Order: sequence, then structure tokens, then C-alpha cells
Amino acid sequence: MAALCRFLNFLFFLHFIVSQAKPTQKENDTVSLSFPLTSLRFSADVKFQSLVSVSKHASMRRPTSYNYKTTFKYSMVLIVALPIGTPPQTQEMVLDTGSQLSWIQCHKKAPKKPPPAASFDPSLSSSFSVLPCNHPLCKPRVPDFTLPTSCDQNRLCHYSYFYADGTLAEGNLVREKFTFSRSQSTPPLILGCATDTSEDKGILGMNLGRFSFASQTKISKFSYCVPTRRTQPGVSPTGSFYLGQNPNSHGFQYINLLVFPHSRTMPNMDPSAYTLPMQGIRIGAKKLAIPVHFFRPDTGGSGQTMIDSGSEFTYLVDEAYNNVREEVVRLVGPRLKKGYVYGEVADMCFDGNPIEIGRLIGDMSFLFEKGVEIAVDKHRILADVGGGVHCLGIGRSNVLGVASNIIGNFHQQNLWVEFDLANRRVGFGKADCSGAV
Repeated sequence: MAALCRFLNFLFFLHFIVSQAKPTQKENDTVSLSFPLTSLRFSADVKFQSLVSVSKHASMRRPTSYNYKTTFKYSMVLIVALPIGTPPQTQEMVLDTGSQLSWIQCHKKAPKKPPPAASFDPSLSSSFSVLPCNHPLCKPRVPDFTLPTSCDQNRLCHYSYFYADGTLAEGNLVREKFTFSRSQSTPPLILGCATDTSEDKGILGMNLGRFSFASQTKISKFSYCVPTRRTQPGVSPTGSFYLGQNPNSHGFQYINLLVFPHSRTMPNMDPSAYTLPMQGIRIGAKKLAIPVHFFRPDTGGSGQTMIDSGSEFTYLVDEAYNNVREEVVRLVGPRLKKGYVYGEVADMCFDGNPIEIGRLIGDMSFLFEKGVEIAVDKHRILADVGGGVHCLGIGRSNVLGVASNIIGNFHQQNLWVEFDLANRRVGFGKADCSGAV
């Protein structure tokens, strides 16, 4: 969510590949564009960098009519390839609802040291511009960055973005368009332009912060449908991603996002995250005895429950995690792989038959207000982490250095998740995401 090489080793092993845009005209004159995406596997300790991008409330938005659909292949995180610049250059970016600043890899072509194949060459784009030091955003006290912006030796605005695991992303702030077709493009958006790494993927920040892609484009909504993961080598199931109106939304169940006007005084709060009113967790037919206040921010912000596409696993504060683990031990304790912790975060792991163990544990549900829930079928409750080992896909959030509950994409499989920004709510709809349209 410089140490970019380490940061990218964390997130960028999935990849969405975008194809030719196919504009179609709808009755309301909105333009729909179709792109495909792809995703690849990455290491276990990568998914939580996006979680703590300290930023302030998004400004009031006037919804725009951008509408496009992509298909993507899923493994652990979602990486969309988008056409950026004039003429467009396809750039792979991690789709991350837990981050604010979007950034790309920028390299000018040099004969002695070829840049990464998919990096962005600013010299080839007529719409590219840099932010000078006298730009209002390039002020030491701008609150949207975890470290102050500054002037570099070329009098350009330099940003540093500090992520939860201690890694750093940095580069220059620039303006550039996303060019979806000859007739459809965004206005120039503020992006980060990273130049100090050999990696070739960036971040598509989609949280509520004022400099996220979603906020700058003033889109009304976006949604995705994560398919069931496959473990066979070379097999990546395909899901769907919509920017704008989703034709499936008539069947969604919605919950309102929680808003905290005084979040600036809450040191453990991420005010730009999508904060959900979670009320409990059920395993099988048993609702666990976890008080609701462990899923809501306290006066310091601890206990916030957020949903994050950039996190693979789900993470819980200690009180909630201990209750889940206690129930799992009661159900299948003798089958736990003793002394084993995956990626330093997940210790409810097994090396037995995952179908049998899943059946013994039962279905799991994350419960919200209005009877809305995220239901995880017992047949996909365990994540294959390699070597014949399967883990519950839940870890302790304190090992990430955060005091929040985070619902990761592993527990969003076979589920439409819609972020309705205009109405400040999130919608869920069950689906076979491998065949979703």
C-alpha cells in the first residue's frame, strides 16, 4: 500500500490483463467499456500493506457516468491492466480498496538499461505532466500522505507513502489520464510515478480518500465478483469487475457504511476505509459469543471493521480471533498442525483432508445489520497454502501492526461486492463468479 521492491514482492503476484475497449451505448447515454483482467499468486505476507494509508475524508462527489466491465483471473489479489496516457499505454495495477494514492511504474526507455516491459514511458504521452514544488499539494502539512511531501533536486513534488508493514513507496506526483477509448477518458488525475524499482506493477487506490481513483473520477459505484480459487498450476478462474452501474445489482443486499466525523482524533482509525457495521461471526449453527463492540471502533479507533480487496486473508482483533480459534479447536482441535504458522499470521492450519475438515467445521458467516451476511461455504473455508497444508484464512490483525478487523478477498469468493459511493453503502449478492456477467 525506496523499499518498493519489498513492497511489490508483497502485493504484485496477481495480475489483471486488460483487452481492447468495446464501447456500447446504453439508453441513458452512458458509455460502457469492456476490458479483461488477470491475476497471479503472491506471497502470504503481502496483502496487508494497503490497510493503513492514513488519509482524510473524501470530498463530496458528483457522480459521473463512467461505466466499464472487465473480466479477471483470480488467485490471491486482483490486478487490473488499464490504458493510461495519450496514446494509452497498458499498465498493470493492483485493485486495492484499502489504498488511496494510485501509482504506476515510470521509466524512460534507455538503450543501456531497458525498463520493465510494462512500465510507463512519460515521454510517449502528450497528456502527462509533473507537479512542481509550488503546487498546493506539495506542502509538508498535507494530511493525505503518511509522510510529508517534499521538493526533490529537480524541483518536482516528491511523495513517500508508508505502509502497515513498514515498507515505503515513493516517487514524484504527476497528472495523467486514463484513456478508455477514443471518446472516453478521465480528466488528468493525480498519480504517483515511481522510478526506483525494476518491478512493473502499480496500485489502483479505490478507498474513500480524496486522491483515490474513485474519488478523483467521482464515479458513483464500482463492484467486483471474486471467483472460487483453484489450486491447479496454471489454472486461474475468471471473475468480473464493473466501474459504474452493475446490471446484477437489483438482487444485492445493502448495508450502510459507518461514518465517523471525529476520526481525525482517533489514532488507530483509517477514516478512508470502507467501514462496515459487523455484528458477529457464526460457525455452523453457533453464533460466537463475541461482544459487538469488538467489531466497532472505540474512542481511539481500535476495532474498526473494513472490507479490503487488497488483503487476501481476513484479520481479526485478538478478542474476536480467540473466540474463533476456540471454536475451531473444539470442533477439529486434534487435526490442527501443531506448531505451524503460515506467513506469521495464520495458525489454524491442517495437513489432513481439507474437504473432511471443512465439513467438520461447517459454514462460516460474517454477520451485519439488517440480516445481511457474508456466508463462506464449508467446502471453501480452507485456503490451500501449499505443501499439502490448508489454513482457515483468518489471522490476528495485531501481527500486522493494526488494531482493526479486515475482511479479505478470500472470504469474498462467489460474492458480488458493490461499493455504492453516492449512497455511502456496500452491497452483497451471491453469485457463481466464475460465470458472472
